[in-house]
Amino acid sequence: MASTKVETIMDVKNLDVTRSNSLVIKNASFKIDKGDYVGIVGPNGGGKTTLLLALLGILPKKAGSIKLFGNDIKSFSNWEKLAYVSQTALNFDVHFPLTVRELVGLGRVNRGIIGRKLRRSDWDAVDESLGFMGIKNIADKRIGELSGGQKQRVFVAKALVRNPELIFLDEPVTGVDAVTQEMFFKKLSDLKDKRGITILIVSHDLTAVFCRMSKVMCVNREVNVSEITEDFEPNDVLRDAYGEHFHFVFHRHTCEGVFNNG
Repeated sequence: MASTKVETIMDVKNLDVTRSNSLVIKNASFKIDKGDYVGIVGPNGGGKTTLLLALLGILPKKAGSIKLFGNDIKSFSNWEKLAYVSQTALNFDVHFPLTVRELVGLGRVNRGIIGRKLRRSDWDAVDESLGFMGIKNIADKRIGELSGGQKQRVFVAKALVRNPELIFLDEPVTGVDAVTQEMFFKKLSDLKDKRGITILIVSHDLTAVFCRMSKVMCVNREVNVSEITEDFEPNDVLRDAYGEHFHFVFHRHTCEGVFNNG
Protein backbone atom coordinates (compact mmCIF):
# COMPACT_ATOMS: atom_id res chain seq x y z
CA MET A 1 0.00 0.00 0.00
CA ALA A 2 1.37 3.41 -0.98
CA SER A 3 2.10 5.70 1.95
CA THR A 4 0.16 8.96 2.24
CA LYS A 5 2.33 11.96 1.56
CA VAL A 6 2.57 14.33 4.52
CA GLU A 7 2.14 17.99 3.65
CA THR A 8 4.12 20.33 5.88
CA ILE A 9 2.34 23.67 6.16
CA MET A 10 4.58 25.30 8.77
CA ASP A 11 8.33 24.86 9.02
CA VAL A 12 10.16 26.76 11.78
CA LYS A 13 13.93 26.70 12.17
CA ASN A 14 16.15 28.25 14.84
CA LEU A 15 13.54 30.87 15.74
CA ASP A 16 14.35 33.58 18.28
CA VAL A 17 11.68 36.09 19.32
CA THR A 18 12.16 39.02 21.70
CA ARG A 19 9.71 41.27 23.54
CA SER A 20 10.78 44.38 25.46
CA ASN A 21 14.40 43.50 24.67
CA SER A 22 14.07 40.10 26.39
CA LEU A 23 14.52 36.79 24.59
CA VAL A 24 11.16 35.02 24.98
CA ILE A 25 11.49 32.23 22.39
CA LYS A 26 14.93 30.67 21.97
CA ASN A 27 16.16 28.62 19.01
CA ALA A 28 12.82 26.95 18.26
CA SER A 29 12.65 24.40 15.43
CA PHE A 30 9.57 22.34 14.56
CA LYS A 31 7.18 21.36 11.77
CA ILE A 32 3.39 21.34 11.64
CA ASP A 33 1.69 19.12 9.07
CA LYS A 34 -1.69 19.48 7.40
CA GLY A 35 -4.43 18.10 9.65
CA ASP A 36 -2.44 18.34 12.89
CA TYR A 37 -4.39 19.21 16.04
CA VAL A 38 -1.75 20.78 18.27
CA GLY A 39 -2.15 21.64 21.94
CA ILE A 40 0.24 24.38 23.05
CA VAL A 41 1.00 24.12 26.77
CA GLY A 42 3.43 25.62 29.24
CA PRO A 43 3.60 27.84 32.32
CA ASN A 44 2.25 31.40 32.33
CA GLY A 45 4.89 33.75 30.98
CA GLY A 46 6.61 30.94 29.09
CA GLY A 47 6.05 32.52 25.68
CA LYS A 48 2.99 30.75 24.25
CA THR A 49 1.21 33.89 23.02
CA THR A 50 4.50 35.41 21.85
CA LEU A 51 5.15 32.32 19.74
CA LEU A 52 1.69 32.50 18.15
CA LEU A 53 2.08 36.18 17.31
CA ALA A 54 5.44 35.48 15.68
CA LEU A 55 3.98 32.62 13.62
CA LEU A 56 1.22 34.97 12.48
CA GLY A 57 3.72 37.62 11.44
CA ILE A 58 2.37 40.07 14.04
CA LEU A 59 5.59 40.06 16.07
CA PRO A 60 8.89 40.25 14.18
CA LYS A 61 11.39 37.49 14.74
CA LYS A 62 14.92 38.26 15.85
CA ALA A 63 16.52 35.25 14.15
CA GLY A 64 15.68 32.05 12.33
CA SER A 65 13.08 31.29 9.70
CA ILE A 66 9.33 30.64 9.44
CA LYS A 67 7.82 29.07 6.34
CA LEU A 68 4.06 29.00 5.81
CA PHE A 69 2.72 26.73 3.07
CA GLY A 70 6.24 26.53 1.62
CA ASN A 71 6.82 30.29 1.54
CA ASP A 72 9.05 32.37 3.78
CA ILE A 73 6.93 34.50 6.09
CA LYS A 74 8.60 37.64 4.70
CA SER A 75 7.13 36.99 1.26
CA PHE A 76 3.98 35.14 2.33
CA SER A 77 0.85 36.97 1.18
CA ASN A 78 -2.02 34.48 1.29
CA TRP A 79 -3.11 35.35 4.80
CA GLU A 80 -6.68 34.27 4.04
CA LYS A 81 -5.43 30.72 4.64
CA LEU A 82 -4.90 31.59 8.32
CA ALA A 83 -7.38 32.55 11.03
CA TYR A 84 -6.73 33.70 14.59
CA VAL A 85 -8.94 33.80 17.68
CA SER A 86 -7.11 35.84 20.32
CA GLN A 87 -7.38 35.82 24.10
CA THR A 88 -9.26 39.12 23.94
CA ALA A 89 -11.76 38.11 21.24
CA LEU A 90 -14.53 37.53 23.79
CA ASN A 91 -13.94 40.87 25.54
CA PHE A 92 -16.32 43.10 23.64
CA ASP A 93 -18.92 45.71 24.57
CA VAL A 94 -22.00 43.69 25.50
CA HIS A 95 -24.19 46.61 24.43
CA PHE A 96 -22.79 46.66 20.89
CA PRO A 97 -25.86 46.20 18.64
CA LEU A 98 -24.75 43.27 16.50
CA THR A 99 -26.48 39.94 16.07
CA VAL A 100 -24.54 36.68 15.97
CA ARG A 101 -25.14 36.41 12.22
CA GLU A 102 -23.90 39.96 11.62
CA LEU A 103 -20.79 39.40 13.72
CA VAL A 104 -19.90 36.20 11.91
CA GLY A 105 -20.51 38.04 8.62
CA LEU A 106 -17.66 40.42 9.50
CA GLY A 107 -15.36 37.46 8.95
CA ARG A 108 -16.10 37.74 5.22
CA VAL A 109 -14.81 41.31 5.09
CA ASN A 110 -11.28 41.64 3.80
CA ARG A 111 -9.25 44.14 1.85
CA GLY A 112 -10.82 42.95 -1.39
CA ILE A 113 -14.41 43.73 -0.42
CA ILE A 114 -14.23 46.68 1.97
CA GLY A 115 -16.95 49.15 1.04
CA ARG A 116 -19.36 46.70 -0.58
CA LYS A 117 -22.27 44.85 0.92
CA LEU A 118 -21.99 41.15 1.54
CA ARG A 119 -23.39 39.05 -1.29
CA ARG A 120 -25.68 36.05 -1.15
CA SER A 121 -22.62 33.78 -1.40
CA ASP A 122 -21.14 35.50 1.67
CA TRP A 123 -24.32 35.00 3.71
CA ASP A 124 -24.51 31.38 2.54
CA ALA A 125 -20.98 30.89 3.91
CA VAL A 126 -22.05 32.56 7.17
CA ASP A 127 -25.03 30.21 7.54
CA GLU A 128 -22.85 27.19 6.78
CA SER A 129 -20.35 28.25 9.44
CA LEU A 130 -23.11 28.84 11.99
CA GLY A 131 -24.56 25.44 11.20
CA PHE A 132 -21.23 23.66 11.54
CA MET A 133 -20.62 25.21 14.96
CA GLY A 134 -24.17 24.35 16.06
CA ILE A 135 -25.28 27.93 16.67
CA LYS A 136 -27.81 28.58 13.90
CA ASN A 137 -30.51 28.69 16.56
CA ILE A 138 -28.96 31.83 18.11
CA ALA A 139 -28.17 33.61 14.82
CA ASP A 140 -30.53 36.51 15.57
CA LYS A 141 -29.49 36.99 19.18
CA ARG A 142 -27.48 40.05 20.21
CA ILE A 143 -23.92 39.17 21.09
CA GLY A 144 -24.33 40.63 24.56
CA GLU A 145 -26.97 38.00 25.36
CA LEU A 146 -24.72 34.99 24.87
CA SER A 147 -23.17 32.60 27.36
CA GLY A 148 -19.42 32.05 27.46
CA GLY A 149 -19.64 28.80 25.52
CA GLN A 150 -21.83 30.38 22.86
CA LYS A 151 -19.39 33.27 22.47
CA GLN A 152 -16.54 30.80 21.89
CA ARG A 153 -18.38 29.09 19.07
CA VAL A 154 -19.44 32.40 17.53
CA PHE A 155 -15.85 33.63 17.26
CA VAL A 156 -14.67 30.33 15.84
CA ALA A 157 -17.51 30.56 13.30
CA LYS A 158 -16.33 34.07 12.44
CA ALA A 159 -12.83 32.69 11.84
CA LEU A 160 -14.10 29.73 9.83
CA VAL A 161 -16.31 31.74 7.50
CA ARG A 162 -13.25 32.59 5.39
CA ASN A 163 -12.51 28.88 4.89
CA PRO A 164 -9.01 28.98 6.43
CA GLU A 165 -6.65 26.01 6.26
CA LEU A 166 -4.87 26.84 9.52
CA ILE A 167 -6.46 28.27 12.67
CA PHE A 168 -4.79 29.58 15.82
CA LEU A 169 -6.70 29.84 19.12
CA ASP A 170 -5.22 31.45 22.23
CA GLU A 171 -6.85 30.13 25.43
CA PRO A 172 -10.42 30.23 24.06
CA VAL A 173 -11.98 28.26 26.95
CA THR A 174 -10.80 30.37 29.89
CA GLY A 175 -13.54 30.79 32.49
CA VAL A 176 -15.91 28.25 30.91
CA ASP A 177 -17.24 25.18 32.72
CA ALA A 178 -15.78 21.72 32.08
CA VAL A 179 -18.76 20.35 30.14
CA THR A 180 -18.80 23.33 27.77
CA GLN A 181 -15.04 23.03 27.32
CA GLU A 182 -15.36 19.39 26.30
CA MET A 183 -18.09 20.26 23.78
CA PHE A 184 -15.85 22.99 22.37
CA PHE A 185 -12.83 20.70 22.00
CA LYS A 186 -15.08 18.13 20.28
CA LYS A 187 -16.16 20.80 17.77
CA LEU A 188 -12.50 21.50 17.02
CA SER A 189 -11.94 17.76 16.49
CA ASP A 190 -14.76 17.86 13.94
CA LEU A 191 -13.01 20.72 12.13
CA LYS A 192 -9.88 18.63 11.83
CA ASP A 193 -11.64 15.40 10.86
CA LYS A 194 -14.37 16.74 8.57
CA ARG A 195 -12.71 19.78 7.03
CA GLY A 196 -9.03 18.92 7.29
CA ILE A 197 -8.28 22.18 9.09
CA THR A 198 -4.98 22.35 10.98
CA ILE A 199 -5.43 23.65 14.52
CA LEU A 200 -3.00 25.16 17.01
CA ILE A 201 -4.60 25.92 20.37
CA VAL A 202 -3.11 27.31 23.56
CA SER A 203 -4.72 25.45 26.44
CA HIS A 204 -4.22 24.80 30.13
CA ASP A 205 -6.51 21.77 29.92
CA LEU A 206 -3.86 19.08 29.74
CA THR A 207 -6.39 16.25 29.81
CA ALA A 208 -8.09 17.62 26.68
CA VAL A 209 -4.72 17.97 24.98
CA PHE A 210 -3.73 14.35 25.58
CA CYS A 211 -7.20 12.95 24.89
CA ARG A 212 -8.07 14.78 21.69
CA MET A 213 -4.98 16.22 20.04
CA SER A 214 -2.36 14.71 17.76
CA LYS A 215 0.63 16.74 18.95
CA VAL A 216 1.64 18.64 22.06
CA MET A 217 3.87 21.71 21.88
CA CYS A 218 5.52 22.56 25.21
CA VAL A 219 6.63 26.19 25.43
CA ASN A 220 8.79 27.68 28.14
CA ARG A 221 11.30 29.81 26.24
CA GLU A 222 12.34 26.65 24.44
CA VAL A 223 9.83 24.82 22.25
CA ASN A 224 9.43 21.04 22.11
CA VAL A 225 6.88 19.29 19.89
CA SER A 226 5.90 15.65 20.41
CA GLU A 227 3.48 13.28 18.68
CA ILE A 228 0.76 11.98 21.00
CA THR A 229 0.77 8.23 20.42
CA GLU A 230 -0.47 5.17 22.32
CA ASP A 231 2.82 4.80 24.20
CA PHE A 232 3.27 8.54 24.77
CA GLU A 233 4.28 9.49 28.33
CA PRO A 234 3.05 12.99 29.26
CA ASN A 235 5.45 13.39 32.17
CA ASP A 236 8.47 13.08 29.89
CA VAL A 237 7.61 16.25 27.96
CA LEU A 238 5.74 18.20 30.63
CA ARG A 239 8.65 18.23 33.06
CA ASP A 240 10.77 19.99 30.45
CA ALA A 241 8.23 22.83 30.33
CA TYR A 242 6.87 22.94 33.89
CA GLY A 243 9.80 21.63 35.90
CA GLU A 244 10.53 18.45 37.84
CA HIS A 245 8.15 19.36 40.68
CA PHE A 246 5.08 18.79 38.49
CA HIS A 247 3.50 15.38 38.02
CA PHE A 248 0.65 14.55 35.65
CA VAL A 249 -1.48 11.44 36.20
CA PHE A 250 -3.26 10.48 32.98
CA HIS A 251 -5.98 7.83 32.69
CA ARG A 252 -6.33 6.85 29.05
CA HIS A 253 -9.57 4.90 29.36
CA THR A 254 -11.63 7.68 30.91
CA CYS A 255 -9.68 10.67 29.64
CA GLU A 256 -9.40 12.01 33.16
CA GLY A 257 -6.26 13.45 34.66
CA VAL A 258 -5.02 15.14 37.77
CA PHE A 259 -2.26 17.71 37.64
CA ASN A 260 -0.33 17.70 40.89
CA ASN A 261 2.27 20.15 42.14
CA GLY A 262 4.58 18.47 44.59
